[in-house]
Amino acid sequence: MITKEQIIKILKNCFDPEVHLDVYTMGLIYEIKPDSPSKNDIYIKMTLTTPTCPYGPQLLQEIKTKLKEIKNVKEIKLEVTFNPPWQPSKELRAILGVG
Repeated sequence: MITKEQIIKILKNCFDPEVHLDVYTMGLIYEIKPDSPSKNDIYIKMTLTTPTCPYGPQLLQEIKTKLKEIKNVKEIKLEVTFNPPWQPSKELRAILGVG
């Protein structure tokens, strides 16, 4: 059985190449469903920093590649949405050094 914690651990090792922070800490992950729709499948609803993010395809491929390292994973579905648009949290703004 795949756990949400396993998925989060991997997402914390997938870094936005421009910002150099992981996608989970950045708040790009909106929803994680292990074993959805069937056992050993992973569903993730996420966003990118902007709809025109030049690193979007590269980042999505990296996430899929790393998630496939989980034993017995059959299918990975990444749904990219821009609703709601990504907004950095106050904590993230502090980390990035922007007000």
